[in-house]
Amino acid sequence: MDSPTDAPVAEDAETAPRHGYTSNKDAYLRRLKRIEGQVRGIARMVDEDKYCIDILTQVAAVNKALHAVSLGLVEEHIGHCVVGAASEPDLALRAETIDFKVKEATDAIGRLLR
Repeated sequence: MDSPTDAPVAEDAETAPRHGYTSNKDAYLRRLKRIEGQVRGIARMVDEDKYCIDILTQVAAVNKALHAVSLGLVEEHIGHCVVGAASEPDLALRAETIDFKVKEATDAIGRLLR
């Protein structure tokens, strides 16, 4: 279990846990596949001995695309997971859950900034 509020749930279409990004999953997957293609293109450029600045330009484009995905996921986490924690009916558990979810987001942002 990932957090104090994660509980085992039956895995069917109606009760499977939903994450903040679930409603945009297809868009994220399309973006990641596009990024994957860009990375393969960079490998091809290296294999073909392309000019280093051209390769670095493509690396920068991949980094920017990954940052855009990352920021979207952080926004989804805050909007879904952190806000969802605020609706916890048990007041003591609510504070603990909010703190946990905010810490998760803060740690993730910290990893992105390194």
